Amino acid sequence: MTTVKTVRSALPRAVTAVAGGAALALALTACAGSAGTEGGGSGEGSAEGFEYGAAQEDVDALLADLDPVTIKFQPSAASPDSVMAPAGTVFKEMVEERSGGKIEVELIWGQAIAGYGEVHDALSDGRLDMAYTLPPYQPAEFPAINDLGTVMAALPASPFHGELVANAVGNELGWENESVLGAYEERGLTPLTPLAASGGYYSVCTNPASSPDDWQGLQARAGSSSQGKLIQHLGGSPVSMEYAETFEALQRGTVDCTVGQLVPSAESGIFEVAPHLGYSTTASIPRLPGAYLAGSSFQDLPLAYQQIIFDSNALASSGGMQAVIGGNAAAVGQAKEAGGEVTAFSDELQDQIASYSEELTNEAIGNGHISEDILAEITAKQSEWDERFTELGYEDQGTVADFDEWFDPETDFLPYAEASYENGNAMEHRPN
Repeated sequence: MTTVKTVRSALPRAVTAVAGGAALALALTACAGSAGTEGGGSGEGSAEGFEYGAAQEDVDALLADLDPVTIKFQPSAASPDSVMAPAGTVFKEMVEERSGGKIEVELIWGQAIAGYGEVHDALSDGRLDMAYTLPPYQPAEFPAINDLGTVMAALPASPFHGELVANAVGNELGWENESVLGAYEERGLTPLTPLAASGGYYSVCTNPASSPDDWQGLQARAGSSSQGKLIQHLGGSPVSMEYAETFEALQRGTVDCTVGQLVPSAESGIFEVAPHLGYSTTASIPRLPGAYLAGSSFQDLPLAYQQIIFDSNALASSGGMQAVIGGNAAAVGQAKEAGGEVTAFSDELQDQIASYSEELTNEAIGNGHISEDILAEITAKQSEWDERFTELGYEDQGTVADFDEWFDPETDFLPYAEASYENGNAMEHRPN
């Protein structure tokens, strides 16, 4: 594993020599329509951009005549003390350092401006400038990203290495899908990360639920339509509710389980009322992808500001992975402290999950929003990123059951973020 530095300590390397020390020449772009003077430009120079990896002094010179701006960013975390906070704080630090303080990032915690059901409207009408969103909460408006989350069940489950692979693969799938990008464009939104795979999905229950018999009659909260169908197939009854309502529902016995990522479970203290954690070792549960989107004000910013925000968002995936994977470890520890079992699903249950996930995948492909060859594409991308991240030292050293013991919280995820950005397809969409 890569354990030399924390993400925070690696920030100067990311923001001052983003491409690993390359100091590339600034580039004058003719795309003046991408950056007006309204969002903080001071006239001349607002249409100038810079090459990825340009020297900091050259960027500073380019920004010298631009007016300062403040952007409101709503990340997923409830507070700056949350285990999920690095997804927001790392982005803020990168943007403010790379811009020399010309761009101030105001972090909005706890969905204080708009919940997930309203956040896309808040981006469109200017209440927010940037946010983490959950498009599958509105499957009719974002059908392609919902279907991609379903087929990503084909990726293997793993609390560390597998999370990195899934997020790199998902990011590429999002950028390659015209239906995903078109749905954002129709809303006047600019994708910075069109598909964030975030964390894998686990069962968190009031009683152990690792075998097929355990799932008969269970009331389980599901975050997406495909997860609801899977729960029903396993013999349970899916319940749709906002995640914020889950703790009380479990506490009161309204639901027996929630199927979700571990990081929000760790943040919200759900293991106090539902201490039993179940996980897969082979077949994955369909994901509910997120996205990092910029709102209607983004295109009004000077081009250099757009590029700083875009680059920083990509590299701040280091903070996102610190949050997701650190949250996985925290969740395992909390479950144990609460006296719960941390148990792999039985082979029979995993076989049922795998076989039905194939049905869901075929159904998703049949919807016509994703490629008919999507499984072959996922397999090829998985192999590529699996090899690359292994070379970087990101390897599992155990299982989910002892993840809290073998995961190093000082792991530096910046090399992961740099590799994903520089070798993936996001760079093709960098503002220019």
